[in-house]
Amino acid sequence: MPGVYRFFDEAGHILYVGKARDLKKRVSSYFQNKQLSPRIALMVGKIARYETTVTRSETEALILENNLIKELAPPFNILFRDDKSYPYVMLTGHQFPRLASYRGKVDKRNHYFGPFPNSWAVRNSVQILQKVFRLRTCEDSVFKNRSRPCLLHQIHRCSAPCVGRLSVEQYGQDVAQATRFLEGDHSRVLSELEKEMHAHSEAMEFEMAAVLRDRIADLSSVLQQQSMDTVAEGEGDVDVIAVAQMEGMVCVNLAMIRGGRHLGDRAYFPKGLRTTSGELPAPPEILEAFIAQHYLEEGVDESATGVTTNLIPPVLVLNHALQSTSDDVSKLSDAPPEDLHELLNAQAGRKITFLHQPQGQRRHWLAMAEGNAKIALTKRLVETGGQLARARALADILALDLESLEQLRIECFDISHTSGEATQASCVVYTKNAMQSSEYRRFNISDITPGDDYAAMRQVLQRRYANFQELPVDKIPQVILIDGGKGQVEMARQVLTEFGMDVGLIVGVAKGEGRKVGLETLIFADGRPALELGIDSAALLLVAQIRDEAHRFAITGMRAKRAKARTVSRLEEIEGIGAKRRQKLLARFGGLKGVANASIEEIASVEGVSLTLAEQIYRQLH
Repeated sequence: MPGVYRFFDEAGHILYVGKARDLKKRVSSYFQNKQLSPRIALMVGKIARYETTVTRSETEALILENNLIKELAPPFNILFRDDKSYPYVMLTGHQFPRLASYRGKVDKRNHYFGPFPNSWAVRNSVQILQKVFRLRTCEDSVFKNRSRPCLLHQIHRCSAPCVGRLSVEQYGQDVAQATRFLEGDHSRVLSELEKEMHAHSEAMEFEMAAVLRDRIADLSSVLQQQSMDTVAEGEGDVDVIAVAQMEGMVCVNLAMIRGGRHLGDRAYFPKGLRTTSGELPAPPEILEAFIAQHYLEEGVDESATGVTTNLIPPVLVLNHALQSTSDDVSKLSDAPPEDLHELLNAQAGRKITFLHQPQGQRRHWLAMAEGNAKIALTKRLVETGGQLARARALADILALDLESLEQLRIECFDISHTSGEATQASCVVYTKNAMQSSEYRRFNISDITPGDDYAAMRQVLQRRYANFQELPVDKIPQVILIDGGKGQVEMARQVLTEFGMDVGLIVGVAKGEGRKVGLETLIFADGRPALELGIDSAALLLVAQIRDEAHRFAITGMRAKRAKARTVSRLEEIEGIGAKRRQKLLARFGGLKGVANASIEEIASVEGVSLTLAEQIYRQLH
């Protein structure tokens, strides 16, 4: 009789969830067998009671087991993080389609390309498409209300369809070429662009021909840069999954190959599996848990959604053969689990092939995946103390896509002024696991109502990210910290929306009672609920460190600006002191304080300053 069983301790806490084709035989084997692994023996020693649920088939048991593991997170099960979906490149179903990165469930209204292993690969693709095909990235609400081209058009990253700079048909041709590029048909795209360029040249439309010439050059440059990525003809779509263990930790590395091209990989670390003794579940058990949790609820029907690449590829290459547990918990069968295999086949709508001894290019990919899994484990072991622990905690809480903590880039903004006087904004940068003072920037804020912090925040963000499309991928932040509450976060959301940036980057830091560290609340612009991490949170300590540095940098800049303004204003109040004489006085005496300490005779010795004027300056400053 197939079904699912659950073990509980004396306090009623869940210990383990499992499935079986014969519930009675499987559950009894835990208590009759004397050759259990140390991990299972430890669990059995804590069992106080158990519950069972009968299902109609082994397949139903697998689905129920998978759902219960994700919901209950039992400590003796292998549980992988499941809070971050894969990113796609999306072209919306608008008359003038919008180009954007996207996470979440797909639908028929839009066209999706991917999935990509991480957000870096998506950002790179979006940058290429903007540079070569000049597709719009702005929100529809911004698009329909434009009366003149935006900055992206001025820097040749958008063709400005919002103001009629080209027709629906012309924009559609750009979209079609971008689609073919994403599908890997590079040679056809280049051929079409060359034909268009020659046609415009023959028609003596040299300006348009020059535009197409530049597109061809940009596209050729991109393809040349990517030529180092081996494209394996005939390989199609493959996922390579490798598990590695080191010093009581486990890592599963997933490498994604689409159209024969290696798009990158991602490392997964199961929760709660690190041990001091080094005793861990067997690699086949870890792989089976990963495949079930990763694919069963993520597969999509390509024909129903318009997704270009299915998340479940036809081939899964593994570094260990899958083995399903029998009804005797101490024995393993040699064949892959039939229920898991059948579910994947049904969900993908085709047969899925498992390989654990690949040849040729697939063997090379598997070796890369195993090596990357070991590298990721080494990095994670290093990240267990000090500043790295804080960065890792923040990356985990915000569910950031990072291959390494060195890639984490945080830019934090703060506004500083004294009753509206000498308003300045600061931007400090945290990356490569440290504050980068050489990348700090100050912004003088002007043309706003004194004391209007919202307008100041809008201005500094517009100036900082006006040309973000020109930035290399490693200069685009994963987190934009805003020192402020909901109002400041909303202002930041509006600016990033105008520029077509991901509003999920924004994290507001609202001060708690008494402005004490530990009482802050993190506020998000993309609809996520606010977070109160608490004073013991390592992640909040890093946020507070960066926020305080932004505040310090803003304060020092504001005070210097205010002092300079007051210095200049006191000398300007003296009749007969113009810009040149003021400059000579400040240069001679090193500033206003030096002028104030000088005698009348010393002041009169400055070129252009008479004795009468020197007396007047002396009286004014004393």
